[in-house]
Amino acid sequence: MASTYSKDISMELVATGEKAGLWGTITNTNLKVLQTSVTGYVEVTLSTGTTTLSLADGSDTANGKHMYIKLIGTLSGNSLLEIPATTTGGTANRVFFVEDATDRTTNNYTVQIFTTGQSASTYVNVPTGANGLIYSVGATPAAYMPIMQPGVKEIDSASVTAYTAVAGDVLLIRAATAQVTVTLPASPAMGDEVTIMDASITGVGFGTNQCVVNPNSLKLQRGTGNYNMNTNNQCIVWYYTNADMGWQIKSNSVS
Repeated sequence: MASTYSKDISMELVATGEKAGLWGTITNTNLKVLQTSVTGYVEVTLSTGTTTLSLADGSDTANGKHMYIKLIGTLSGNSLLEIPATTTGGTANRVFFVEDATDRTTNNYTVQIFTTGQSASTYVNVPTGANGLIYSVGATPAAYMPIMQPGVKEIDSASVTAYTAVAGDVLLIRAATAQVTVTLPASPAMGDEVTIMDASITGVGFGTNQCVVNPNSLKLQRGTGNYNMNTNNQCIVWYYTNADMGWQIKSNSVS
C-alpha cells in the first residue's frame, strides 16, 4: 500500500511494510515539517495578481507550512495571497502569523488573503505594515484575522490624492499640495476602526487642504454624505457600529 499524507501539513504517512530502508529519512523529514509548522519563518514575495502558498506533499520547505510568513516585494498592482483549502490528505486547517513588509507607500494598492474557493467579498484585507493571525479551515471561514495590529501608512498628496482604507489602517496624511479623499471600507464589521491624522510637516495641512472622509455609501455620524477634516494637526479615530448608525467618531483631537 502506498504512502498517504496528513491533511493539514501533508506529512508522509508510511503504510505497514512499505518504504524499506527509508523510514529514517521520512521520519526526519516529518520532524522537520513539524518544526516548520511550529517555529518556521519564511519570506514570500508578492507581485501583481495571485501568489499561492504551497502545502506540497512530504515537503519540509513548502512556504505554506511555516508558522511565520513575512510578505515582501514592491507592488505594482493589487496583490492576493491564496491559501490552499485542501491537501492530498483532505481539508487543510492552518494557523499562522503574517507580517506585511511590502512596499506600497506611494500607491493605493491592496494586499488581501483568501482561501481557495472563498468569496471575493470576504477576502481579508491586510493594512500596510500590519501583523496578524490568520486562521484558515477549508473555505469556511476561509481566512480570518482576529488580532490584526494597526497598519501605519503614510500618504503624501504630492503623489496620492485618493485612498480606500481597510479596517485597522492608521493613515498619516501630508496634504501640503492638495486635498486628499479617504474612502472608508465598504463592508466593515462592528468594531472596525480607521485612524486619520494630519501629519503635514510644512505647516500646510488640513486647514489649507482638507481631508474628505467618504463613508462609501454607508452612514457616517448617523447621516449620509462626506465629512471634512479641515483643522491642522487633527486626528480622528473612526469606529464602525452598525448599519443604522454607521461610522462614528471614537475620538477627535487636535495636537
